[in-house]
This record gives sequence, structure tokens and C-alpha cells, in this order.
Amino acid sequence: MWIQPEEVLLAGALWVSERANPFFILQRRRGHGRGGGLSGLLVGTLDVVLDSSARVAPYRILLQTADSQIYWSIACGSSRKEITEHWDWLESNLLQTISIFDNDEDVTTFVKGKISGIIAEENRLKQGDEQEEDCGKFREAELKMRRLFGMPDEEKLVNYYSCSYWKGRVPRQGWLYLSVNHLCFYSFLLGKEVTLVVQWTEVTQLEKNATLVFPESVRVSTRDTEHFFSMFLNINDTFKLMEQLANIAMRQLLDNEAFAADRSLPKPCKTLKNVSALKRDLDARAKNERYRTMFRLTQDERLDGHTDCTLWTPFAKMHVVGQLFISNNYICFNSREEDLCQLIIPLREVSIVEKADSSSVLPCPVSISTKNKMNFLFANLKDRDFLVQRISDFLQRTPDSSWGDTSPLSLIGHSASSSTPLSSSAGSESVHRGRHYHPGLPTASQGLLQLYHRDTPEDLGPKAMKEKMKEEAWNIHFSEFGRGVCMYRTSRTRELVLNGIPERLRGELWLLFSGAQNEMATHPGYYGDLVEQAMGLCSLATEEIERDLHRSMPEHRAFQNETGIAALRRVLTAYAHRNPGIGYCQAMNIVTSVLLLYCPEEEAFWLLVALCERMLPDYYNTRVVGALVDQGVFEELTRAFLPLLYEHMQELGVISTISLSWFLTLFLSVMPFDSAVLLVDCFFYEGIKVIFQVALAVLHDNMDALLSCSDEGEAMTILGRYLDNVVNKQTVAPPIPHLHALLTSGDDPPPEIDIFDLIKSSYEKFGSLRSDVIEQMRFKQRLKVIQSLEDTAKRSVVRAMMTESAFSIEELEELYCLFKSKHMTSCYWGSSSSAAERHDPSLPYLEQYRIDPAQFTQLFTALAPWICGANTATLSARLFRLLDQNQDGLVNFKEFITGLSGMYHGDMTEKLKLLYKLHLPPALCPEEAESALEATQFFTEDVPRDSYGG
Repeated sequence: MWIQPEEVLLAGALWVSERANPFFILQRRRGHGRGGGLSGLLVGTLDVVLDSSARVAPYRILLQTADSQIYWSIACGSSRKEITEHWDWLESNLLQTISIFDNDEDVTTFVKGKISGIIAEENRLKQGDEQEEDCGKFREAELKMRRLFGMPDEEKLVNYYSCSYWKGRVPRQGWLYLSVNHLCFYSFLLGKEVTLVVQWTEVTQLEKNATLVFPESVRVSTRDTEHFFSMFLNINDTFKLMEQLANIAMRQLLDNEAFAADRSLPKPCKTLKNVSALKRDLDARAKNERYRTMFRLTQDERLDGHTDCTLWTPFAKMHVVGQLFISNNYICFNSREEDLCQLIIPLREVSIVEKADSSSVLPCPVSISTKNKMNFLFANLKDRDFLVQRISDFLQRTPDSSWGDTSPLSLIGHSASSSTPLSSSAGSESVHRGRHYHPGLPTASQGLLQLYHRDTPEDLGPKAMKEKMKEEAWNIHFSEFGRGVCMYRTSRTRELVLNGIPERLRGELWLLFSGAQNEMATHPGYYGDLVEQAMGLCSLATEEIERDLHRSMPEHRAFQNETGIAALRRVLTAYAHRNPGIGYCQAMNIVTSVLLLYCPEEEAFWLLVALCERMLPDYYNTRVVGALVDQGVFEELTRAFLPLLYEHMQELGVISTISLSWFLTLFLSVMPFDSAVLLVDCFFYEGIKVIFQVALAVLHDNMDALLSCSDEGEAMTILGRYLDNVVNKQTVAPPIPHLHALLTSGDDPPPEIDIFDLIKSSYEKFGSLRSDVIEQMRFKQRLKVIQSLEDTAKRSVVRAMMTESAFSIEELEELYCLFKSKHMTSCYWGSSSSAAERHDPSLPYLEQYRIDPAQFTQLFTALAPWICGANTATLSARLFRLLDQNQDGLVNFKEFITGLSGMYHGDMTEKLKLLYKLHLPPALCPEEAESALEATQFFTEDVPRDSYGG
């Protein structure tokens, strides 16, 4: 273990040196271990007869310097393994660092400070493991952070760590404080003080790396500089927390809801039990997110706990090892071996949970039965009684799921009269999957494709037989693995998906694999209510929807008449009404039109919800941030897998051009429909990784042609013609013409590429891609993309203000950064108005950010040339009221610059006019207005003119 550094005058007495380098010596006590002769025997005897508290550990590490005869004991160990771990840590983390110091005194001071910091960190963590018995130290650190860095009480400390901050080539040992909104560091060593404060919203890059100069360090980059931190006791935990906090900050830059999430964090600790409540809450959020992603669950699902267990799989006649997850609405299982077995059991489907008889072969089993007569047997559960009790507690809170058999869904009452009926049984309700639908809408067994089916399968020969065989394969799978939400999902399921889902089952399986079926089941009638609420409403989103309706798959006859167009309109407007933050984005119409071909409206709506809010996060907001993030991930994957092609494509600027349309529409806009829909099959089962795989495979197949391209247009043509000729040779009906292919086919079209071969190739060459790696890459790119968008916004604001103020570009940029910083600060620490009131993304960039009177006074005091001592606050308040034209208590950047520009760059007349206005309403508060009225009346009375006519 590490020990507080102690002086050792005689390093060789009673000890044998086993390892050494220029700064450290690892020694073994004579008489311990092998040999030792007479001296070793004497030392060993002395150690044995001494009292236990006085016994010396058999191994130790000393700090030595070349010019000093004094050694410092810094670590000891009872075993060779323990002391070797400490030695290896010193060599990998400290040895290279201290070699750059100029004198031995600095080396000794630094190492002693580092060891003391490690010991303090270990003690704090140990106290945390023992139910955090000492809240005082955490509270003391929190108060110290606020005092050192001028933080208000509202700023929440999450955790603090001992580490080194590199200032130049010299590391400064100190403490790193991670709060919800800031990264702070403080060091006071050898009479030198180092203070650093970085807002998380200013971080552009966050990386953990190891270089020759910075051994295993964390690099925090902003627009202006880079900061390096190293020598953490546990760098992985620290970096993980940094990622979480930076991610929260990026969400805050994207939307206002993130500030509400910030305020939902636990308050700083005042009691013993809440010492690390903030960190625990963030850890819980991360676990919840991983859990929801793994099983495609809704955003409000909260993981209660998980435990190791085995699951009996009747199809394989074996027990599968994995983990059981329990949350407020689901019981889930995931095998330890990837793709072996996954299971999702909604609690609404559970009928019985009971403890089965335990045996040596099947210890501590629990049996779970569902309403559709499926039974699941879990065993090797460590705390079976507690688990059964937790499931029972959640079951008692689960609403009855029999709604589908008793009450019809109230859907669109106007549709039967306003559009052509989509169902042939318009006079009666059609029932499917336990739900009722209003006549005049597609039934649950109908998507638009069934209404316009091009031929009967019996008349189409071998291709129809192949489709029949696929359906039969799925029916066999259902009989063996179950059907519906509780189906066992195995590698066999994946194989069937990759071979293409039959048209008759496509809507059902999309709904199942995406998780949309669970959300729809728990929100009966929701879609119908949304359609009614959105009916007749006019907004920017509805105008854009109307403009794009007839551009959505115009080549498909389902959208060549009002029936299909009306269904598409209802789904898109209902979603825009549900999620005004997204509203409507181009590409949503293309994806939704394909969903409607295979699903009725309500199911298509819930699939769109799953796409926009879970599977493709932030893809369809106003700035398509998610698609830009994945574009960056795709560039990084291209550099890793196809480095030669990446360099050439970067020179041409092609990757950023092609990938956006590929990802936004899941290849539906660039590939023939019958081929692209197979990628949608894979996407709903595998997630975004399959889109990356296929995109890489497309580049790989065209590598030679692309490497010979000399410009962007030539590369785009090659890729466009390739994708136009990706065909599905197993399609039952004649292929739907692809407009782009018709326009670009030419006289000599390239050879056809079978979509199944392309998918197979993508798995063979790039199947090693893992979802967790993609998520890590997404985080890295999200920082870059959002900060790039912020920079674009700043440039737009500066350009717009150049014509309305006399400030230079550099001055406007600095003022914008200051103004935005004040805005963000007010959102962090709260005030009378919410973050949503202060930031409206729908407004022009000039008017998006707003500050209140308190922040305005701070900026006025720091920047305005009219400083009037005790009257500065009064003058600031009057100018604020004058600029606040809509009297909402907030001033935007445009108004702020208008007032500041008048004071700095106005001529004498303009300045006098501004000063005069500050003494009249509306600049005056009510108390001042009365006095001003009297003064106005006095100065407007007729007075005798002087002899000069004045």
C-alpha cells in the first residue's frame, strides 16, 4: 500500500534491493523469501519476536535522488504481487514525468505530493464504500470549490480527484473538481498557484490517451487551448464522469430540456447519506441509457437492478448464462455470449411469478408465465426471495393490459367521409392483434402495400415460392421461439432478418424489433387523439409537410392518389404535434411513406416515434445534428477501415456530401425501393451499425474507381450509378422504378449488384463493428458537431450585426461570447425565468439568447463607457428597460449591441439623444416616471426668450 513519505537514512540496512531505476528502489526485507544467510536469519527472528503492530512489511519502495543521501519510503507490501503493482504504476505514470525536472528537490517535492494525494483519494473512496460515513470532507471540498473559483451555492459538485495538471512541461499536483457545469483545477505547490476553470459547454474534444510526453492522460480541448491531466488513481472512472458531464452540456446547447434535467439532479449533500448523490444519479442515468438501448425501451424506463442468472432455452435444451434485468415495466434477459439469446417480457403480459423447487442441478429457480401461455425458467439467482418480491411490487403497479379486447380506439372520425376508404369492409370494424380500428382506416393487417398489391403470389412462379418459403421459415421460427414481444431473439432470428422479412410479416416484425409495439400497447388511443388535436392547425411544420407530401415516393401508386397522401399527412402532422421540438424535417416524409406501405397509420406513427426519438436520436431536428454526428463517425470508420480511400475522398470532399442522404433516409432515397427496404429490415433489428456496414461496403466495392476520380462530381456519379443498380432479385412483383436511375442510366448501365450479396459482404468485411464502440465515437463527434454549429451561429450573428453596429468583427465575436456565457450562466443557476423563456431556437440567431436585468447590469458595469459610480446600477436598469421593447424582462443580443454601440460609436447628437431617452418612459421605473412627468411639464412651458432669440 502507499504510505505517507518517511525519511530513511540507511537504505541498505536489513534490506536487499531487487529492482532499481534512477529514482526508485524496490527492496525486500532480509530473511523474507529466498535465502538470506545468517543476517537474514537474524532479521527474520527479530521480526517474528516483535509485537505484531511493530512488524515490518517484507517489501518496500524508496524514492531516491542522485545528489541526496536521504531516501523516502513511499510504499510497502506484504506480498511480491502487491509491491510489483505499485512499482509498475510508478514506472508507467511517474518515471518519465519526473525525468524532465531540473533539480532533485523538485522531484522529491512532486513525488511526495503525488503520493499524499493518492492516499487521500484512497481514503475517500474507502469511506464511500463504507456507506460514506464522513460527509464532512465532501462538503468541505464543495465549499472549497466555491471559494476558490467563485461559484454560487447553486453549482453542484459531482466529484473531485487528485491528479496532475500539465502547465508546459511541468506537472502541477493538485485537485480536479468536476461540477455539473464546470471543470476546475487548483494547485498550490512550491509557492506557485494554478487555477483553471472550463465550462463544459466550451469543451470541443475530450480524449483519454497515452503518449511519450503525457503518460495515460486526459486531454480536454477548447477552441483556444488544450489541457492535459494525468496520474489519476482510477483514470477510467474519472474519464467516464467527464464524458457524462460533457454530454449533458452538449444537450444544453441543443435544447432547453437539458437544463430541466440538470435541475432534476439531487441537491448538494447536507446529510450523511447524500454525500455522492449526484454521482450516483449520473451513474444511474448511464445505466438506464445502456439498458434502454440494449432492449429498445422507452425513455421513461428506469432500471431497478440486475443480477447474474441462467435461462432455460427449450429450443436449445440448455441453460444459457447471462444477466436478468428488472425495471418498472419489464423483465429482460441478455446472454453473456453475444447473439445467443435475448428476451423482453413486459410486465403487462405476466400472469404468474413463482419460486420453483430448488435442486443441485437447478438452484434457486424462478418461473415466469405469460398470458399467452409462455413459460420462462430462470435459475442460479443469488437473492431469489428479494427478486420475486421486487417483481411482485412492480406487477401490483402495472395497469391491466386487457384494453385491446374491451374498448375500440377512437381514431379519425372524419376520414371515412373525407377520403377514399382504405378498407374493403367499410361497414364493420376489423379486428386484428386484439385491437379495434375505425372503419375507413387501414386495418391492423393492412398497410398501403396490401391495398395496392400488384399481383397474387400464386401467379408469379419461383419468386413467389421463395416468398412462401420465407414465410414458412418464420412460422417455424414462431412455433419454436415464440411470437410477439416475448419471443426468444437468437442468432437464428438474425439470420432470418438478413435473408429478408416477408412482406406479409414486415410491419409486425418492424414494430416488434424497434420496440414501438410496447409503446403503442401502453398508449391506447393516443394517436387518434393527436390527429384530432392537430386537425386544422397551421404552423411552419404543417406548411412544410404539405409542400413535401407529393414528393414522397411519387413513383409508387399508393401515393399517387388522395388515400395514401391523406394517411401520410395525418401521421406527419400528428408527430409534429407530439414533438414540436422536431416538428417536421425533410426525409421524414420518405421514411414515413415506406412505413405506411407495410403498417396501418397508428403503427406507422409509433415506428416514426421509435426512429426519431430512440433509434436515430437528433437526426430530424432543425439542424440534423444526429445525422451530422453519424457522418463524422462514418468518416472516422472510413479512415480506420479504408485509409487510402479516406485520404483521397477527403481531398475531393465527397464523404460529407454522400453520407448525409444515405443516413437520413436509410438509403431509401438513393437505392431502388425493393432493395432499400431490406436494409430497413436489418436496421430495425441491428440498429445503426448495419447502415455503417453497408455504407463502408459500398465504398469498398467502388474503391478502384473512386481512387481514379479527379473531382467530386465524378465520384458522386460513380456511387450514384452503383446504388441505382443494387437490385433485389427475390422481389415478388415487378420492381418499382427508381427516378434517379431512370434519369442517369445512360446507354451502358453498370452491372447489377444483388442486395443480398451487398449485405453479406458488409457483414463479412465490417461485421466486427460493435454498437458500444459506435456510441463512443458518437460522443466524440457530438462535441465536434455541436461546437461547429455554435461557431456557425456566431459567424451568422456577427455578419448580421456588422451592418447595424460600428464594432469590428473581433469585438462582436468577443461580445457574443460574453453575452452567451451570461445567458448560459443564468440557465445553470436559475432565476425568475426558465431556460425555455431565455432561449427560443425558432428565432433568428440574433434573438435566440437572452439575459435578464441582473446579467445585463454585470455586462454594463464591465463594458459600458458610461460608469457613474453609485448611479451605475440605476443607469443600467434604465437602459435595460429602454432596450426591452416587448417588456418581457429579457434582452437579446441584437438589442444589447444596439445600446452598447450607441454609447461607444454614436456621434455626440446620438449619445445626447440616448442619454435624454434614459430620463423618459419607458426607461424609468414607475416611481421615477412620476417625477419625470413633472419635469417634462416644467420644460415644455412657455418661457421668455433671451435677447439672442434663445
